[in-house]
Amino acid sequence: MGREVGNPWNGEQRSLGVSVPSRPVSEARILGDRYRLTGHIARGGMADVWEAEDLVLSRQVAVKILHDQFARDEAFVRRFQKEAKAAANLNHPNIVSIYDWSQEGDTYYMVMELITGRTLRDILRNEGALLPRRAAEIMAESAAALAVAHEQDVVHRDFKAANVMIAGDGTTKVADFGIYFAVDDSDELTKTGAVIGTATYFSPEQAQGLPVDARSDIYSMGVVLYEMLAGAPPFSADSAVAVAYQHVSEPPTPLRTVNPDIPSDLEAIVMTAMEKNPDDRYQTAGELRADLLRYLAGDPIAASSEAPTRMIRTPPATVPPDETARAVALAHEEPETPLWTYAATIGGLLVLLVAGIFILTRLLSGGGDEVAEITVPDVVGMDADSAFDAIQDADLRITRTIEPSETVPAGIVISTQPEAGVAVDARSIVRVVVSGGAEQFPVPTLIGLGRSDAEQLIADQGFVLGPISESFSDTIPEGSIIDQDPSPGTAAPPGTQVSIEVSTGPRVLTMPNVIGLAKESAERRLARDGFETIEIQEEYSEEFIGGFVIGSDPDPDDLVIRGDTVTLIVSKGPPPVAAPDLSGLTVAQAEAALEPFGLLLVVDATTEEVTLDSGLDGLIAFQEPPALTELERGSTITVRLGELREIAVPSVLGRSEEEARSFLEGLGLLMEVTGTVEDAANVGLVVSQDPTGGTLPEGSVVGVVLGVAPATTTTTSTTTTTTSTTTTTVP
Repeated sequence: MGREVGNPWNGEQRSLGVSVPSRPVSEARILGDRYRLTGHIARGGMADVWEAEDLVLSRQVAVKILHDQFARDEAFVRRFQKEAKAAANLNHPNIVSIYDWSQEGDTYYMVMELITGRTLRDILRNEGALLPRRAAEIMAESAAALAVAHEQDVVHRDFKAANVMIAGDGTTKVADFGIYFAVDDSDELTKTGAVIGTATYFSPEQAQGLPVDARSDIYSMGVVLYEMLAGAPPFSADSAVAVAYQHVSEPPTPLRTVNPDIPSDLEAIVMTAMEKNPDDRYQTAGELRADLLRYLAGDPIAASSEAPTRMIRTPPATVPPDETARAVALAHEEPETPLWTYAATIGGLLVLLVAGIFILTRLLSGGGDEVAEITVPDVVGMDADSAFDAIQDADLRITRTIEPSETVPAGIVISTQPEAGVAVDARSIVRVVVSGGAEQFPVPTLIGLGRSDAEQLIADQGFVLGPISESFSDTIPEGSIIDQDPSPGTAAPPGTQVSIEVSTGPRVLTMPNVIGLAKESAERRLARDGFETIEIQEEYSEEFIGGFVIGSDPDPDDLVIRGDTVTLIVSKGPPPVAAPDLSGLTVAQAEAALEPFGLLLVVDATTEEVTLDSGLDGLIAFQEPPALTELERGSTITVRLGELREIAVPSVLGRSEEEARSFLEGLGLLMEVTGTVEDAANVGLVVSQDPTGGTLPEGSVVGVVLGVAPATTTTTSTTTTTTSTTTTTVP
């Protein structure tokens, strides 16, 4: 996860190579004198998650901080503590580790492993369905994590795509055992009837408020695996209640109907995990993982290949569901049929089959009487009892279905199947759809929630936001709900308006201490606390770098009438300094000269042409900005080193030694006689030079060779019959 460069809460800020000493950070930014918050990661239903630095172990961690409204609720605090204790004991490579749990004043927090990667939800949203093998690999690793939790009697209860992290190395990490359920726990938040979790991934027993166990997590894993393969979850609707009803009553669309390329074995694994009855699912996460590994290895799986097509039954209600579950179950489900009824039904069907064969045989052979036909009576609009009597009087049988209706009163027939007027065989079954009236659901508790959260909850529960009013409150934070109408728990049909009264905070505000905060952070803090008019005044400061608050008017803890203007005094950084003269210094000397001023030296790769007389060869000969320019600390000064000017080497051939020397020195070059050569035509003149052209730095030497006269020669000859002698004398 990226960090903002120069974050003031890091121990040291670096800008253009300048090291600025760290300054104390306010206690509000460090938890337990150990965890320094460095950036916000996410906001959940119960807590905010922050990236932080562990100052003791020098590592990055994630810190989950319980929301204020829950921190005031002892039950939620106990639940938060239990989450930490239970999850801290779950040590597995595929589970996000819990390092620490503590509190500081009214702040409760948990310290967790920081994972660099993406959630499975983000991957599915951005990339769509995964390849079957990759989906199976991710779920196999997730099942390994859940198996460890289940062995310690911990049920996740909220397994979903958002709680599965894919780390940078591809490892799967299961996170947020935030609403776990210990098997021996008697806490009221996990008692029977508490519907906790995310509707998209609910197990049927969760949707009904029934007890849950490890098999509920297996259902949720099946839903996530379905979503990975299909690109969308198996059930969706306009409200959470409607989705919960689908989990309870409707079979999912077979995966191979959505995508024929999905292997049948993988489809069978998904459908087995998503059986409505917990007894028909995999009984442990280890069983699910084993089948996934068999699929990946190409071995036969344990799940039946008929799993995608067999009937999916509604789980039996072992305890009375809560009001939310009852509203779903009674409005949409028929009672569970006893096993003896199934046996009787099967026997009856066999009898009917035999009778049917007999009758068909008689008809084909031309014998027997024709079967009588009866017209379905019109009972739409009747009350249920009268409609049943009318249909039974017509010698037809009845099956009843109750459906909610916004337009037909409860107990009145909405329709029949077959419809009225259709001729059917005697004793046929007529399906009568009876109105259950408008569905009613309890109005959620909004008091104490933030306005945006309350509005979202109203919409999620199928209600409509009504009039909004505002009032001062000394106890309810600004932006949170003071009151609501209807009151919490009131049964009301979807679409009912829910009015809310929002706190504008106290009439008199206390000026918070924002000294030491960045200007933007201080402004956000003041705005959050109800200060509406904020002015900024800038001043130089030796203590604070630019952009941080060094004072305020009024002072911290002073009382301020809401609406009054407050002034923040913001540092412009240290006062400017005059640039020193660096001319004639070496690079090392210049760096030492700039250090007391907090300035940086940049040496330009190009050079500045200088003369030999300047004495600046190899030293600083140019600086920008020039000396005495006012600069802010941390600014840079660019310099160029001196380099002797280049002189084109002229030809001095044919010149006398004095002429050549004078000519070269006039150009800035020196001459040295490097030798002589006998040359009667150029005695005393330059006959060669080195170099003969090109350029040389000022003050360089040109070597020349002078011509000299040939030596005088004397010859004496004595001739004999045998020898000849020649003598040469060189002056």
